[in-house]
Amino acid sequence: MTPALREKRIHDLFYVGIILKGLNAIIEILLGITLFFSSHYAGFLQTLIQSELVEDPTDFFARHADQLSSYLTPHIAFYAGLYLVSHGIVKGFIIWGLLRGKLWAYPAGLAVFALFIAYQVVKWFDTHSWVLLALTVFDLLIMWLIWHEYRRAERLRV
Repeated sequence: MTPALREKRIHDLFYVGIILKGLNAIIEILLGITLFFSSHYAGFLQTLIQSELVEDPTDFFARHADQLSSYLTPHIAFYAGLYLVSHGIVKGFIIWGLLRGKLWAYPAGLAVFALFIAYQVVKWFDTHSWVLLALTVFDLLIMWLIWHEYRRAERLRV
């Protein structure tokens, strides 16, 4: 593989990764907004879950939703929503800058994703979640791609 083809593939992978992170940011914002209003619908959701469990006590989703619903107090829902919305907005702002080739976005993106990874590692030690571990590995790949693109952008700028 020629160096030019390798660079093009890395550049394409950068855009795919950044777009995926952008979609993730949009989903986080939407979930956060949903959590802000979840306390208004908690009774309705609990009624739906209970009626589903009456129909089928072995329903996998209804049983797990019932267990989770007891943890979703209005206070927790508000702070979880605030976390998701702020996380999504910050990530979305960085992604916007990266997609537009703004030089400030590369070091900012590296710093922000490093903080996210640090938080994810701390949470991983609490949960040992394989999903969280996979997300952390993906974020490390995105950081490498951002760093690589930053070096490329600086070379092209000079």
